[in-house]
Amino acid sequence: MPKHIPSASPPHHRPLQPLWLRVTHWLNAVAVLVMVMSGWRIYNASPIFGDFRFPAGITLGGWLGGALQWHFAGMWLLALNGLAYLLLNLLTGRWARRMFPVSPRGVLRDAWLALTARLSHADLGHYNQVQRAAYLFAVADLVLLVVSGLVIWKSVQFPLLRELLGGYEMARRIHFIAMALLVGFIAVHIAMVVLVPRSLLTMLLGRSTWQRTAQQESAA
Repeated sequence: MPKHIPSASPPHHRPLQPLWLRVTHWLNAVAVLVMVMSGWRIYNASPIFGDFRFPAGITLGGWLGGALQWHFAGMWLLALNGLAYLLLNLLTGRWARRMFPVSPRGVLRDAWLALTARLSHADLGHYNQVQRAAYLFAVADLVLLVVSGLVIWKSVQFPLLRELLGGYEMARRIHFIAMALLVGFIAVHIAMVVLVPRSLLTMLLGRSTWQRTAQQESAA
């Protein structure tokens, strides 16, 4: 009987989602939740779209001053943690491996496969092109939120950004639309987690139950 020669851990023994990614992901989620809910309360104090207001029960802060404090707290958490998230993705090469290549044709192809229930979710370590496009969109949308937020917060200090966005009032509208798009992304993201619950386990534990079982069988 040939001797068993131990080898380096195979790829499937590594966590699908490393610890740094899980930590920054959930911190980003908390920051976005705080900013969105407090932002709704700030919007209610000076509505853009006529009589449209958000129900008080889904806002954060209780009053304008409190909402602003929550919003700024979430802003700093999102800025610092988001920067760490982007840098670690770039430095580890994960961004290049997971997010590219992506093309309009590939997105349309995978979207059609998803709509016809033929898109495989067996390998959670691989992002299809719809996922890649969605995550890239979310990052771009967050950048737009930050830029427009800076114009609203420090309009005098960032005159160039203010003019590029079409002025203070236009920056407010852009900020609102970018927020709505981000909320839409989050809703779709949650729907995908419901459809593929194993993906939630990977973001909580680093790997899914299926992956842990495969490791145990390979070790046996």
